[in-house]
Amino acid sequence: MAVSLHASSRASINLDTDVKPSIYFKSHLFHNQHTTYKNRQAACFSTKGILRIDHSSKHFSFQRECYSVDVKKSPTTTKSKFQLDDVIEAQQFERDTLNDIFKVAREMESIEKNSSCSKILDGFLMATLFYEPSTRTRLSFESAMKRLGGEVLTTENAREFSSAAKGETLEDTIRTVESYSDIIVLRHFESGAARRTATTANIPVINAGDGPGQHPTQALLDVYTIRREIGSLDGLKLALVGDLANGRTVRSLAYLIAKYRDIKIYFVSPDVVKMKDDIKNYLTSMGVQWEESTNLLEAASNCDVIYQTRIQRERFGERIDLYEAARGKYIVDKNVLNVMPKHAVVMHPLPRLDEITLDVDSDPRAAYFRQAKNGLYIRMALLKLLLLGW
Repeated sequence: MAVSLHASSRASINLDTDVKPSIYFKSHLFHNQHTTYKNRQAACFSTKGILRIDHSSKHFSFQRECYSVDVKKSPTTTKSKFQLDDVIEAQQFERDTLNDIFKVAREMESIEKNSSCSKILDGFLMATLFYEPSTRTRLSFESAMKRLGGEVLTTENAREFSSAAKGETLEDTIRTVESYSDIIVLRHFESGAARRTATTANIPVINAGDGPGQHPTQALLDVYTIRREIGSLDGLKLALVGDLANGRTVRSLAYLIAKYRDIKIYFVSPDVVKMKDDIKNYLTSMGVQWEESTNLLEAASNCDVIYQTRIQRERFGERIDLYEAARGKYIVDKNVLNVMPKHAVVMHPLPRLDEITLDVDSDPRAAYFRQAKNGLYIRMALLKLLLLGW
């Protein structure tokens, strides 16, 4: 990669070779062939930040206040596997991309065991902006960043304890937060909020759940877990159980698992929270078999994966009667375990209430806590890929 920096007033620095193969200033990363700074090839930047440069170059110059950058491909440049600017929805990922992400996640398992020595994201700041409650997602993202050597700016309840409580728009909040950080992880109560954020921000954005919309990183860790537990994704049979109308996790999982061949999905839910037609239509268009069932035991006897979810009271508003009618109708207990194939697993995005009984936890087919652990590796991989690329 040939790199030239232009300015009217310059200062020169010689670099040693112990630097990572990319250039990073503030929050804008220039990969091997292109910039991931959204929609721009050259721009004005603050000189505050971290500079990393390709091993093939030992010199750079920059303007103290403002400069432009031209990135030119050299004949020996290796093509990037894919460009990942944001993580917004499950269907943005192709099958080959998923395989590449999963390979990096496996590498992260080794790094996590020796994370005290990791400096991969040293100097980077991640902002976690959560407008809804979260335990696993927020803490796993923060743990992922710290285990890679980065730092975290966090707000646990941005809906109440940020300027949103004063009426500030999401867009204004994002424009402010991006000036303090290098990547934003957003959870919001409105479907579509993550896409609005990605459109506004000039740094990478990760959707950590937007209302009843999607939860793409949960879907990634779910598919990763299924592959680790079952060994194969093609030919999979799975039952999605519980709140399928409001559950963003099952929506994202349905989008993602449709990338694989010979998939069969059973939708098991109370009538009031059935899977919506947009997912059914998408699965049909992708050649995925699906059917609705009211018999959990029958579905469990045919499946490789039972994916249980809680009935989400917070999505019912004042209709508590509908919530109470739906809650407790489908419970994974010892009776379900008894009809499941020996190789099958029970998964759950957590938190659970009473939809999986506690005596299931001791069964080796209960994979939900291993599933939660896999979230750390997937999120470590995504942070690395978004901020440093390959």
